Amino acid sequence: MTGYTMLRNGGVGNGGQTCMLRWSNRIRLPWLSFTLFIILVIFPLIAHYYLTTLDEADEAGKRIFGPRAGHELCEIKHVLDLCRIRESVSEELLQLEAKRQELNSEIAKLNLKIEACKKSIENAKQDLLQLKNVISQTEHSYKELMAQNQPRLSLPIRLLPEKDDVGLPPPKVTRGCRLHNCFDYSRCPLTSGFPVYVYDSDQSAFGSDLDPLVKQAFQATARANVYVTENADIACLYVILVGELQEPVVLRPADLEKQLYSLPHWRTDGHNHVIINLSRKSDTQNLLYNVSTGRAMVAQSTFYAAQYRPGFDLVVSPLVHAMSEPNFMEIPPQVPVKRKYLFTFQGEKIESLRSSLQEARSFEEEMEGDPPADYDDRIIATLKAVQDSKLDQVLVEFTCKNQPKPSLPTEWALCGEREDRLELLKLSTFALIITPGDPHLVISSGCATRLFEALEVGAVPVVLGEQVQLPYQDMLQWNEAALVVPKPRVTEVHFLLRSLSDSDLLAMRRQGRFLWETYFSTADSIFNTVLAMVRTRIQIPAAPIREEVAAEIPHRSGKAAGTDPNMADNGDLDLGPVETEPPYASPKYLRNFTLTVTDFYRSWNSAPGPFHLFPHTPFDPVLPSEAKFLGSGTGFRPIGGGAGGSGKEFQAALGGNVPREQFTVVMLTYEREEVLMNSLERLNGLPYLNKVVVVWNSPKLPSEDLLWPDIGVPIMVVRTEKNSLNNRFLPWNEIETEAVLSIDDDAHLRHDEIMFGFRVWREARDRIVGFPGRYHAWDIPHQSWLYNSNYSCELSMVLTGAAFFHKYYAYLYSYVMPQAIRDMVDEYINCEDIAMNFLVSHITRKPPIKVTSRWTFRCPGCPQALSHDDSHFHERHKCINFFVKVYGYMPLLYTQFRVDSVLFKTRLPHDKTKCFKFI
Repeated sequence: MTGYTMLRNGGVGNGGQTCMLRWSNRIRLPWLSFTLFIILVIFPLIAHYYLTTLDEADEAGKRIFGPRAGHELCEIKHVLDLCRIRESVSEELLQLEAKRQELNSEIAKLNLKIEACKKSIENAKQDLLQLKNVISQTEHSYKELMAQNQPRLSLPIRLLPEKDDVGLPPPKVTRGCRLHNCFDYSRCPLTSGFPVYVYDSDQSAFGSDLDPLVKQAFQATARANVYVTENADIACLYVILVGELQEPVVLRPADLEKQLYSLPHWRTDGHNHVIINLSRKSDTQNLLYNVSTGRAMVAQSTFYAAQYRPGFDLVVSPLVHAMSEPNFMEIPPQVPVKRKYLFTFQGEKIESLRSSLQEARSFEEEMEGDPPADYDDRIIATLKAVQDSKLDQVLVEFTCKNQPKPSLPTEWALCGEREDRLELLKLSTFALIITPGDPHLVISSGCATRLFEALEVGAVPVVLGEQVQLPYQDMLQWNEAALVVPKPRVTEVHFLLRSLSDSDLLAMRRQGRFLWETYFSTADSIFNTVLAMVRTRIQIPAAPIREEVAAEIPHRSGKAAGTDPNMADNGDLDLGPVETEPPYASPKYLRNFTLTVTDFYRSWNSAPGPFHLFPHTPFDPVLPSEAKFLGSGTGFRPIGGGAGGSGKEFQAALGGNVPREQFTVVMLTYEREEVLMNSLERLNGLPYLNKVVVVWNSPKLPSEDLLWPDIGVPIMVVRTEKNSLNNRFLPWNEIETEAVLSIDDDAHLRHDEIMFGFRVWREARDRIVGFPGRYHAWDIPHQSWLYNSNYSCELSMVLTGAAFFHKYYAYLYSYVMPQAIRDMVDEYINCEDIAMNFLVSHITRKPPIKVTSRWTFRCPGCPQALSHDDSHFHERHKCINFFVKVYGYMPLLYTQFRVDSVLFKTRLPHDKTKCFKFI
């Protein structure tokens, strides 16, 4: 403090110090400002100048602070890489800029082209719209011209009869009844549909006396019949059941006649009535004997000549299986042809037994006198002589071991129980049926029962007595299934039976099996046959058969399908020009009201079966008339169809081919959407294609966002009730063509292969025409049939995973083929293709046709199918053996025939023109 004080006071000299301090305080602030200016401004300028001067004065190689040239910097090692990168980037930037300018130029040009294309599209749309209008006008003009030159007759207005019609004038005698004088045609117009009214058996006066099984079976089949109506006022035919009666009920003729005349629609004389008396036993009462039936038809199994009116009354078969279906497993096979016994007979005739034990006169002695009324004695002696000769093993017994069944006078009574008789007939090649000795008894229940049992087990009937009236004789050609020999030729029967060849014998056995299953076997078949007999006589066509109504699954379409490159790749096939037509359905019902006249006997006795029993189909497959339907299978004949057919019919059609014919693809699928979409896209642009029906076999619906391809033809997605391979062959109403291409969703076929297969099918419409061939073989060690898919020089099946067939067979498969076969297909989820091959070969007696040389058609990369399972082949072995038991024989036929195009692997000179016409 002292020093500081002294300093402030000037120290020693207070006056000097004070002045000094005052002066320093005045100059301190400017001095500090000037010092800072020199330090911050002047000194840096001086330093910069000095350094610059120093750098210019030094040698060039020793400069440190001065700027250097670019090539001198690159001499530094770590800078060289940066220099190269800079130069490369500069060059790339220059190139990208050039490309950008070039792309901008191209974009501008493309924009101009797009605008031009848009204008062209608009112009093309306008042209297309004009062309569509022109086509529509042309089609309309064409239809008008066709209507003027070929008018289609519409169905006439249905005229319903009056409730109380006047009736017809009575015939002179009751036995003189025929259709022209005892049947009222005015109640049955051609377009009436043949309505049938069935009286309720429970409400009839004698309904309580009927056999319960017969009544129940009759009512069940009547309810299910397509012709039965509940409106009696519009009925064409009236049906009443009067028998068989329960035991021990006996109905007097007068009481029965009174009850018949009291029926509400009897109309005094019973015209247009059918009285049915079904028999379950061999001694069924002849209820209608001595009963005045007026103008009513009588259908029963026993007739005397005094009551039978030929061409008017009907001889029906006995109702053996009342409420049960035949068991195919118990029916013996049709092969081998020859059985243990050449022929057999068991029976007893009480009235003539005494004379049979006496020594009979010679045949010549009998003929010298009056002709004998009964040849039974001569028959007994002759058959015993054949049995004693030991030339062939035969069995004849004229005395029953047990009590014989009740029978009519002069009739041979049945021996033993039905099961015992069937066991003997299973060992018999022929079954003798001796008609009653009374010439006035034209048919009896006992004879009809013998005929039924013989046909059931495949023993060819040999009827001794040409005067007999066999069931449905005026419709069926019994000479194809049985031998009818006059009794005077009994001595030649043995020679006649030995002279038959094995092929003729097998044909008769198959035809007999067909007649039994179609007309005799069940209550349905008997009732349907009775109605069909009447309907065919009055020339009314059958009703249309039921089709499966397709329940469509809604789906979105619009996905553009690319053109299949396989369309242009024809391989070794050269098929010539291709017709391009819009979807065109096959003509239907062109022969509705004429086929009942033109194909009368063919339809009842030969392929493809008796159309009269069941409703007809809209298409006519035009099967060859010589092809017999020989067993289980068809029950109807189709009506109508397009032009052409097989063989001559096809070639004789206008232009040599069926004009504008197309086919429908039926594709079965199960939850394989990607595979399905690929298969559908491959059908784009396929010629002859009318429509695609996708059978969706899964309970799970397709994905909602699934976009279906647009292939130029309609795609119908059908929902099924259950997952069944039988759905592949349902006759969907959406199938509007006769030709059906059944194809798997993973089958990969070229367009030319499909086209060629279709063209071949058009010339063989009654057969399966396809691609994958298989065959059956006999396993000697196991004595059974095997399914074989190996390469072979012969085949007997064409798999329906890629095959053409007629829609007619879809009706047969779904409605007529034995249900046991379809049940096995559902059980194994397999064998539906084998079942279809069995059916077609069974009907036509022809093998399928394989086209092209390819053997497999699976698409690469597709998921595995059911056929890849290890158990697949074992199941198919079982299926074949089961189907053989159902049919009674092996219907498949071998063939070494394969069809290829005319120019298959043909080398043609370059100056030669190939096909210009269809093959």
